[in-house]
Amino acid sequence: QVQLVESGGGLVQAGGSLRLSCAASGRTFSNYVMAWFRQAPGKSREFVAGINWSGSRISYADSVKGRFTISRVNAKNTLQMNSLKPEDTAVYYCAADFGAVVVTTPGAYEYWGQGTQVTVSS
Repeated sequence: QVQLVESGGGLVQAGGSLRLSCAASGRTFSNYVMAWFRQAPGKSREFVAGINWSGSRISYADSVKGRFTISRVNAKNTLQMNSLKPEDTAVYYCAADFGAVVVTTPGAYEYWGQGTQVTVSS
């Protein structure tokens, strides 16, 4: 079993920045992808960013390209969010699963964190 713990959410004004972190513990294994998804009220969970074990493969949703940066050191990843917009408001979830390729569908991930709230005020 793998446990994922997110941290770093909060309230920020539009144009501001936040940094989210996700640490994996428990059963450890190499070659797994870590990703971030988000879910706003009344909307489905959507892919934000993902990174493979080595960091050689990174993927972003079009809506966050150029504003968000994902990075990773072993079992911990960080999502740096800059130029935040009100539409970025959501609960952000860290996810992980076996694989070398970043997949953008939530159903592909077995392990999930509890989520952290990000609220961007206008």
